[in-house]
Amino acid sequence: MQENAELLAFLLQSVKGEGRNAIKAMLSRGQIAVDGKTQKVFNFALKPGQTVTVSKERIVEAPPLIGLSILFEDDDLIVVVKEAGLLSIASDQESELTAYRQLNAHVRLTDPSNRIFVVHRLDRDTSGVMMFAKSERVQQELQNTWQNTVKERTYIALVEGQVKKQEGTISSYLKESKTLKMYSTSNPTDAQHAVTHYKVLQSNRNYSLLEVSLETGRKNQIRVHMEDIGHPIVGDKKYGSKSRAIPRLGLHARLLAFLHPSTGKLVRFETDIPKLFLNPFKDGFIPK
Repeated sequence: MQENAELLAFLLQSVKGEGRNAIKAMLSRGQIAVDGKTQKVFNFALKPGQTVTVSKERIVEAPPLIGLSILFEDDDLIVVVKEAGLLSIASDQESELTAYRQLNAHVRLTDPSNRIFVVHRLDRDTSGVMMFAKSERVQQELQNTWQNTVKERTYIALVEGQVKKQEGTISSYLKESKTLKMYSTSNPTDAQHAVTHYKVLQSNRNYSLLEVSLETGRKNQIRVHMEDIGHPIVGDKKYGSKSRAIPRLGLHARLLAFLHPSTGKLVRFETDIPKLFLNPFKDGFIPK
């Protein structure tokens, strides 16, 4: 361009066959660049010698992720933090927003043939770190070698009552009832062995905050085992909780460390303890 001008005025003069509203829309959609840099400000001051580029292609912006944030992404994996309340994956018949559905849309922005594959799940009301594979090969490899590949899998659990034993291990066989509730049994027939280790981080008369590590990853394992020792997870009505000290389930997948399927290197993803979980240990706390 030859002289000083505001971007919108320059475009109205230079772009033939497009009205004022159409050009404004192109600006807001990121179709205008100044010296190769996208510019959306209508009154951006142009200087002589600058190059203005108009793209007829509409820029596709990634939809915002809801209840989800990406910690890490490469050609093989996506590691995310899921908020409590978001479903990991739904059945084909359900149209509910899920982590799986949102991440599928995310990877298809770069290539419509891309998709993601479920490696493991978190319950809807459990928050924390989880990962998805970007190919069936990586998914199968991770699932088939899960016990050896995953080096650390640590949860934070807010439970009812004061856990007297500072450290402990709970071991049982888990089965599922006809009402889809998991329960512990000493009979290994048609059941899955489950081992949970815990350590008390903080406690008072009414609540305990535990660090829980899984030796096995069974459905609802921590929830069942906490009920088994008489300290159900806060907010977990299904597994014996009577308390609503916080407005959600008191379970958070804090840490996931594993050997990367392609590089073989140990990767580690850790999140903070949810602030809500610390409320019962503050002076003046009144449980709901």
